[in-house]
Amino acid sequence: MAETLAIHGGPKAKTTPPIPMYPGGLEIGEEEKAQVLEVLERKYLFRYYGPEEYPSKVRELELAFAEKMGAKYALAVNSCTSALISALVACGVGPGDEVIVNGYTFFASCAAIVAAKAIPVICDIDDSFTMDPVDLERRITPQTKAVIAVHMRGAPCDMDRITEICKRHNLKLIEDVAQACGGSYKGKRLGTFGDVGCFSFQYHKIITAGEGGMAITDDPLLYDRLMGYHDTAACWRPDRFGEERYKGELFVGENYRMSELTGAVMLAQLAKLDGLLERMRRNKKRIKDQIADLRGITFRRLNDEQGDTAICLMFMLDDASQVQPFCEALQAEGVDAKGVFDKGIPDWHIYAHWKHIINMASTTPVGCPYTCPYYKGELPKYSEDMCPNTLAYLSRTIHLDIPPQMTEEDCDMTAKAIRKVAEALL
Repeated sequence: MAETLAIHGGPKAKTTPPIPMYPGGLEIGEEEKAQVLEVLERKYLFRYYGPEEYPSKVRELELAFAEKMGAKYALAVNSCTSALISALVACGVGPGDEVIVNGYTFFASCAAIVAAKAIPVICDIDDSFTMDPVDLERRITPQTKAVIAVHMRGAPCDMDRITEICKRHNLKLIEDVAQACGGSYKGKRLGTFGDVGCFSFQYHKIITAGEGGMAITDDPLLYDRLMGYHDTAACWRPDRFGEERYKGELFVGENYRMSELTGAVMLAQLAKLDGLLERMRRNKKRIKDQIADLRGITFRRLNDEQGDTAICLMFMLDDASQVQPFCEALQAEGVDAKGVFDKGIPDWHIYAHWKHIINMASTTPVGCPYTCPYYKGELPKYSEDMCPNTLAYLSRTIHLDIPPQMTEEDCDMTAKAIRKVAEALL
């Protein structure tokens, strides 16, 4: 006989309080304080004009991050959105081009395409909740210049198939690793498969300085172009006011530079990355192992389970109508579970809520980039149902964060709650 659910007056399965999902943020301590105080004591706040006897913390971070990820070059910026825009520009994306991005990602992945003056093309996801390679190839046109593959909710895309498609169609590949820093695919770090990999250090991410980002690449020309766009004043050049060293070296860019204070915090956070990943992976496995036999639950398929950062547990129920009562019952048991897609609840992680894209909104009545005379294609037919598989999968999905700060007891009680609710409702 099923145990009485807490929502019906029974005892709660999980009695410990919920832990906020700020993996690196909750670990901020003496290491970060020491790094920041060193910056303040040196009075070195801007990487390009600091006291000459001291090294730049941002530069130290770039070198350490490139080594950690296995890339030749790393460029620190002020956000992942800045990294994505810089990456698109560095790859030659601009007016007249299309860029394909999956429909389950934070809106910034798509907004960066518009900022680069290109047309976003929204692609379906598959049951890994990352880019569907079949739909990706279906949406390629003569105007397609690049692909942004998003390693959504901490797990890798199918990089074998996506890289093969991009190479065959001569497309630039940019990886959005904002939610999957430190993850991998078949033993290789995410962000190193494409032309440029882009990372976020915003407060909800695995490691954090509140804000910040990074772009990595193995291509020296792309690295130069990334630096040029992130710093229009060209402070990075050996001779800031010198003539071009090669045709196309100098162009107008933005100011996306990272501050020394951010770089200092990130140096300390980077040293904690592997430990955070180890703890989240251990916690997720402990919960998953205890509910693997439940009927009516289908786990998100992982393209590489070992490469998953394990920031969350996502599973599908048989029908979307089951999600709300299941979540409400879990929440009553003390587990902070949520559904992923609800048409009536705005969420900028799902394309159906991107009204500014669906309505082709622009900053002026001129309507760029959608009215660009250089664009020779047929504009995408944006609609709330243009990626049906994305909505079908996500409407049946339940999501739980897996903070690294969870104890074994937290994990066991979470698994008990899921089992209790599933046995009663499914």
